[in-house]
Amino acid sequence: MNFGYELNRLGVDTLNAMQQDTVQAFRKTDSLVLLSPTGSGKTLAYLLPLLETINSQQPVVQAMVIVPSRELALQTCEVVRQSGSPVKALALYGGRPTMEEHRSLRGIQPQLVIGTPGRLLDHLTKGNIETSAIHTLVIDEFDKCLELGFRDELTQVFSHLTHVRKRVLLSATDNPEITKFLPTYTRLDYLDDTPISDRICQYVVRSPLKDKLETLRDLLLTAGEETSLVFVGYRESVERVAGYLRQQGFVLSAFHGGMEQRDREQALFRFVAGSANILVSTDLASRGLDIPELNNVIHYHLPLNQEAFIHRNGRTARWDKQGRSYLILGPEESLPEYVSDMENYSLSEANKSSRPSLPRWESLYIGKGKKDKLSRGDIAGFLMKVGDLQKDEVGRIDVRDHYSYVAVSRKQISETLARLRGQKIKGMKTIFERAR
Repeated sequence: MNFGYELNRLGVDTLNAMQQDTVQAFRKTDSLVLLSPTGSGKTLAYLLPLLETINSQQPVVQAMVIVPSRELALQTCEVVRQSGSPVKALALYGGRPTMEEHRSLRGIQPQLVIGTPGRLLDHLTKGNIETSAIHTLVIDEFDKCLELGFRDELTQVFSHLTHVRKRVLLSATDNPEITKFLPTYTRLDYLDDTPISDRICQYVVRSPLKDKLETLRDLLLTAGEETSLVFVGYRESVERVAGYLRQQGFVLSAFHGGMEQRDREQALFRFVAGSANILVSTDLASRGLDIPELNNVIHYHLPLNQEAFIHRNGRTARWDKQGRSYLILGPEESLPEYVSDMENYSLSEANKSSRPSLPRWESLYIGKGKKDKLSRGDIAGFLMKVGDLQKDEVGRIDVRDHYSYVAVSRKQISETLARLRGQKIKGMKTIFERAR
C-alpha cells in the first residue's frame, strides 16, 4: 500500500481489510461505491488513495469531497494535515460568510476542497471554484446527505463538475438513490461483515422513575474517568440534562444543531481534547464526528429506529477497539424489537465513585489563529516559555482561522492564565481565557 509514513503520522498500525480493498479499487476504477458500517474507517480508506492522485505543485482544485456536516469537513481536513501530506485542503461550510471563504480560496489556493453540499454549490454557482482541473469527486456519508435533504444540491453539484473522471460514493447503509448518481459502478459491500456490535458490550439500565436523571448520574459515577457520549432526543433535553449534570459536579460539553457554530466547535474540542469527559448531544453526534477512544455510549432517550441505534453505537468501538453501550429504560418503557442480547446492568451492585471524576485537561481559548500567522508550534512554544509549562502539560492544539484552542493541564491552568495576562504571542496582544 506504501502508506507507511502517513499511517505512522496518524498513529495507525495498519489498514484493515476493508480499507486495503478500497485503496485497490480506488486506484483501478473510475466509479466506486463503498458500503461499510459506521466506525469502520471509511474516511481513511478513500482519503489516502485520493491524496496520491493530487499534484501538490499545481495550485488549483483537483478533487472535491462532499460531506453532510461542517464538523466532518473540518475533521477530514485535519486528517489531511496530520497525515503529513503536502496537499493543501480547505473546508467550506455554512455558518460563516461566503466571501471570507472566497478569500481563502484565492489566498490558500487549495488542491482539495471538502465541504457541505449547499456551500459547495454556492461557490460553484458564483464561479469561486475553477472546475476544469477537478478530476475526482467523493461523496462521504451519502445516506446522511440524503437524510438531511441535500439530494437537489448533490444533483446540481454533479452538473457543475463536467471534467470529473472518478466518482466515489461512501455510505453506511444501502440506498436505491445510489444508482441515480452512479448508474454503473464497482461495489464494495461490507455491511454484512462481522458487525461492530460484536465489539460492544450492551447493557440495559432500569430507572425506577420516569425522570431518568438520577439514574444517569449514578451510571456516569460508575464510569469514573472514562469518556461517555449521552444521547438525548431533543435540543431542549440537551440543555436540561447538561444543566443537571453540571449541578452534580460533572465536567461536560453540550452539543446540538441549535448552537452557534463556534460554540459547537468549542464543545467538541473540549470533549475530544479531554477537557470534558462527557458529551451530551442529540443524534447530531451520531454521524460524521471523529471521536477517538470513546468508552461509553449512553442512550438516555430511546433511538428513533434501528438505524439510529446502530449509528449511535458506532461512535464507540471504532476500528478494532472495544466499547460499551447502555440503554436507560424508564418504568413505562420497554426494549425496542430490534434490540436483543442486552444484559441487565445493576447500579446497586456497581462500583460508583463518591463524586464525579475531573478530566486531566482544561481548554484554553486564544483569540488569534491561522489568519494571524499563528501555528501549533508557536502556541506550544509560547505556553512552555511564557506560561512556564512542561511539554507534557500541553495537550491537543487546534488552530482555526481567527482563534485557537489548546488543552492545558487542569492543575496548572490558573497559574498559566495568571502568567499570560497582558502577554503578547508573536508580538500580538490577544485574549487568553478558559474555553467553557
